[in-house]
Amino acid sequence: MRVISGQAKGRPLKAVPGNTTRPTTDKVKEALFSIIGPYFDGERVLDLFAGTGGLGIEALSRGAGSAVFVDANPRSVEVVRRNLDATKLADRAEVYRNDAKKAIKAMEKKGQPFDLVFLDPPYAMVDADRLLTEMEARGLLADGATAVVEHSSEAEYPDRFGGLERIRLAKYGETAVSVYRYEAASMKADEAPGAPEEGNGP
Repeated sequence: MRVISGQAKGRPLKAVPGNTTRPTTDKVKEALFSIIGPYFDGERVLDLFAGTGGLGIEALSRGAGSAVFVDANPRSVEVVRRNLDATKLADRAEVYRNDAKKAIKAMEKKGQPFDLVFLDPPYAMVDADRLLTEMEARGLLADGATAVVEHSSEAEYPDRFGGLERIRLAKYGETAVSVYRYEAASMKADEAPGAPEEGNGP
């Protein structure tokens, strides 16, 4: 695994020991960033199931302004920190060990919505749309934000939910990528999310 383009181009990325994570392959990553980029200009990024941190790091290398990395696995958190140090991007990143749902509740308090969101959960987990709906309800999606869900090619996600509309579905063997665009104004009044719950910090 490596950083494909930008400031840290060519830098190798460490993998998480064991078989609990499934890093995005360089082939899929390159195809993905050709869809959503290829370059950025100061965007705020969330890598919610960070794993190695490869997606968020690639976005930072390509010009994103800052990134928040979240993973529940302590080994993943350590690898993300090492990869950020190796790519010299740590000064634009925050890394947290937390469950995705708890992290979403915690981030609401900061009141800083994201322009680009990566969700690459285990393939057995097929509720990324619910997590995005939760982020929408808590004001964590900037108007015009892009959300990327990496999932099994056999999993099915809706084309539209809330203010999110799928603009691209690409399949690469067993892996599929759904790219959503968020438009706050497109959300109908009767689809408005419920009030958020109280949560703790990251």
